[in-house]
Amino acid sequence: MDKTLVIVESPAKAKTIEKFLGKNYSVEATIGHIRDLPKSQLGIDIENNFEPKYITIRGKGPILDKIKKESKKAKRVLLATDPDREGEAISWHLAKQLNIDENVKCRIEFNEITKNAVKNSLKNIREINKDLVNSQQARRIIDRLVGYKISPLLWKKIRKGLSAGRVQSVATRIIVDREKEIQNFVPEEYWSIVAFLNKDHRKTIFEANFYGEKDKKIELKNEKQVREILDYLKGQDYIVDNIKKGTKKRNPPLPFTTSSLQQEASRKLNFTSKKTMMIAQQLYEGIKLKKEGLVGLITYIRTDSTRISDIAKDECRNYIIDEFGEKYLNNRKEKTNKSGKTQDAHEGIRPTSTNKTPDSIKDSLSRDQFRLYKLIWERFVASQMSEAIYDTISVNIVSGKYVFRSNGSKLIFPGFLLLYKEGRDDNQEEDKDTILPEIKEGERLILNKLEEKQHFTSPPPRYTEATLVKTLEEQGIGRPSTYAPTISTIINRGYLTKEKKFLIPTELGELVTDLMKEYFSDIMDIEFTAELEKRLDLIEEGSVDWNKIIEEFYQPFEKSLKYAEEDIGEIEIKDEETDIICEKCGRNMVIKHGRFGKFLACPGFPDCRNAKPIYKETGATCPKCQGEIIEKKSKKGRIFYGCKNYPDCDFTTWDKPIKSKCPVCGNFMAEKGNKKDKLLYCLNEDCQHQEKQ
Repeated sequence: MDKTLVIVESPAKAKTIEKFLGKNYSVEATIGHIRDLPKSQLGIDIENNFEPKYITIRGKGPILDKIKKESKKAKRVLLATDPDREGEAISWHLAKQLNIDENVKCRIEFNEITKNAVKNSLKNIREINKDLVNSQQARRIIDRLVGYKISPLLWKKIRKGLSAGRVQSVATRIIVDREKEIQNFVPEEYWSIVAFLNKDHRKTIFEANFYGEKDKKIELKNEKQVREILDYLKGQDYIVDNIKKGTKKRNPPLPFTTSSLQQEASRKLNFTSKKTMMIAQQLYEGIKLKKEGLVGLITYIRTDSTRISDIAKDECRNYIIDEFGEKYLNNRKEKTNKSGKTQDAHEGIRPTSTNKTPDSIKDSLSRDQFRLYKLIWERFVASQMSEAIYDTISVNIVSGKYVFRSNGSKLIFPGFLLLYKEGRDDNQEEDKDTILPEIKEGERLILNKLEEKQHFTSPPPRYTEATLVKTLEEQGIGRPSTYAPTISTIINRGYLTKEKKFLIPTELGELVTDLMKEYFSDIMDIEFTAELEKRLDLIEEGSVDWNKIIEEFYQPFEKSLKYAEEDIGEIEIKDEETDIICEKCGRNMVIKHGRFGKFLACPGFPDCRNAKPIYKETGATCPKCQGEIIEKKSKKGRIFYGCKNYPDCDFTTWDKPIKSKCPVCGNFMAEKGNKKDKLLYCLNEDCQHQEKQ
């Protein structure tokens, strides 16, 4: 009876903490939530002030029984669930089950799973924060009302298995609206004129772009306008009119938040949001290092704060001085995000110790763990480094009444860029130095040539996971911790497909979105959803009553629901017919959507049950049996290529086959590598031919 029982959510977290606490403590794990609303019914008493009906989650009975048994043996119980709304709610449910009084100090929290953090938390035991619990409870109830009231309507009117969600429906709408914007986009013509100039015939040629006249910019809209300007420029001199020199500073990025980590991992590592959070959770809960045993490597991963503790900052700054020198240290006043929704008790996502460099622990990590840890570590260290400094030059060049402009820049001090460069959503390379020759005002330049080009404006790009997460955060939709499951859900429901990195709505996704916009305009409204998030934050602050927020949401929602049930007729989604003939009954097969994506099925079901996968052809043939090589997907969704004659032929490759044939043996080739460093090689294992492209 002299031990203290500490309860956490995860077994991995339990093992790490147990190592720090010693023999007077025992640690048990709930393995996530132990109580929730029932799956089989709404679980909310709407007539009784929206009182939730919680039940023990199926399969959690034995876990809960064990925790109850251990709690009776202990002299004290401490609840050490995660330091956020969700974690507070789990602690509250535990307290209810273990008969712990709400006013008893039983709650501890830590932002990182390290010995000091865990030990210090024992000095700051507090009561359960009921405002945090109520905020999470209100969110859960509103989400349940939306999901369990609208989803059956979609099953009845469209198709079984569909779902609606407060955040997932808005996220789908954003994708659908962008697709319609792309489809309705009308390109506009515009032109450019570039002058290729030099000082004399021996010097490097540089470019200057047409600007307009001295006092105004001219937009080049058509070929006739461009021809008139080119005719005027014939025989004109090109005189350097004005030179402006200066310096430009580029600030280092802030440490990661949940959202920015998901975005950067998508850009740089090609991780889905779900994968990023799964691996980050492993790094947070503890990794077994060869010399130290279990250690939490990063701070808590669900945060929208970029604040950093003084201890962590000092350790990092000492590392920068030792590794790079004092001139690489950031001495400007620190800026952090000051959003009203920021949980400032948290820090930004950072390594628990800067001295645990990625290379020093690489042999204890999996490949993906190492890559994500390296990204987090480098971003954090870079955030404490100095700015990058560029020399800049802007030159106006006059040709008659027209002006050309040329801009140059040169990196003169790399600062944080020595360690870290942010990824870009447009997949463009980092800006390179643009060097202009030494020229003086009044100097006459030599025209090498004038080059005119016709351009057309481009539609906005489709969303990737990174840009969708960025948009959701900017619009205040949901919470960063919900982005990963939200994106996974709308893809799994068949509302979106993912091609390469891009998210594209399906016909089903567009249909459900249009229906939701018509009948549930508030739920689908971005501003309304963002405002609801702010009101949930007010509950957390203790400013408003959670029941009142739910009531204000539910009254108009109930009216919309009744109207939709009466007004919406049954909607039929016609299957897309193909020219592929069913070999069993002769009908044209149709495309169906299943749990694992599209497949071909006979429209004669149930009389004819013929179905088969849809193959994406590559145009290449198998080097083993001369069968057709097709694109396939692994269980984890990774694309690979294999022979259509499987299982009779087992040929597979991760590399994409191409239609080009090997000049040595005549077999088909495959490509691997990236755009910068692409290698072509023969698929025939007996042929060793390779060539760089």
